[in-house]
Amino acid sequence: MNKKDIIQKVLQHLSNELEATKLAAHNAHLAATDDQSIAETQYDTVAIEAGYLAEGQSKRVEEIKHSIKLFEQFNTQELEASSTVALGSLVQLEKGIENNEWLFIAPSSGGFKCDITSEKDNNLTNKITVITPHSPMGQALINREVDDEVTLLIQGINNVKDPDYINAIS
Repeated sequence: MNKKDIIQKVLQHLSNELEATKLAAHNAHLAATDDQSIAETQYDTVAIEAGYLAEGQSKRVEEIKHSIKLFEQFNTQELEASSTVALGSLVQLEKGIENNEWLFIAPSSGGFKCDITSEKDNNLTNKITVITPHSPMGQALINREVDDEVTLLIQGINNVKDPDYINAIS
């Protein structure tokens, strides 16, 4: 499975999200400054709310731009196969074997999911979920090796009843 294909899918997703968010920020700015938004009473807060929305959307635009920059700068050295889980690793847990589920440790865009078809493996479709090293799962995986037991701390509670094991690292 080619990690660069995953990065390209993430970059395409981020580019689409950036365009949609820019449009939303622009529309919110227009709504905040529109003549129709002028307050008629002290309780009329349409312009204020639109201003907050425009500010939030503008911050989101900057976050997406930062994520794009991080992925564009992703060092090919970080994509090398390793025996230890690190930034740039593709990890498969035993519970994900049956459904071809993999976790890709990336600097941002945690939660993004995509499918990658591998020609090497007879056109097998792998399900990829991007996680960051700062997520609970990322923290549980970083610096682990194949066959290590992985348990999650969720809200300070250790998930030892249902541990998983690292099956493969790429």
